Amino acid sequence: MLVLGGSTKHLEREKFTAEFAHKHPNLPIWITGGSPPNSTQQVFIKAGVNPKLLHLDYEAVDTLTNFTTLVDDLQARGVKRVFLITSDFHMLRASVIGEIILGSRGITFKPVSVPSEQSPEPISKSIRDGARAIIWVATGYTAVDQSKTGH
Repeated sequence: MLVLGGSTKHLEREKFTAEFAHKHPNLPIWITGGSPPNSTQQVFIKAGVNPKLLHLDYEAVDTLTNFTTLVDDLQARGVKRVFLITSDFHMLRASVIGEIILGSRGITFKPVSVPSEQSPEPISKSIRDGARAIIWVATGYTAVDQSKTGH
């Protein structure tokens, strides 16, 4: 499971994933971004999910880097397919990026939407981040890289 961490206030995506994990009890769970580690771990422990299945990653700073910071590690571990878990309003953009980034490493995904009451994101965000994902595949560069290096 690849979970795009949600709001640090509410843990909706983490709680949803902890329940979803009961249907797939032996799958590793990669959570990128989101709530603080202690809060996230407590959600899964309370739900009875084996904590050894949890892999928490906090390198990402946006939706694109949720994928780029983990995709090579997933590939190195032989992962070929993931459940992509994020909020329903965010799924279009996550799917566009996932098709490009995960697809570039031969990883497929099945989207699993966490229900919310938010309106879908504007299509422009999906187009923008889709273009950024293509640039990353071609060059290894995300717009975030520039700010990290100070250039």
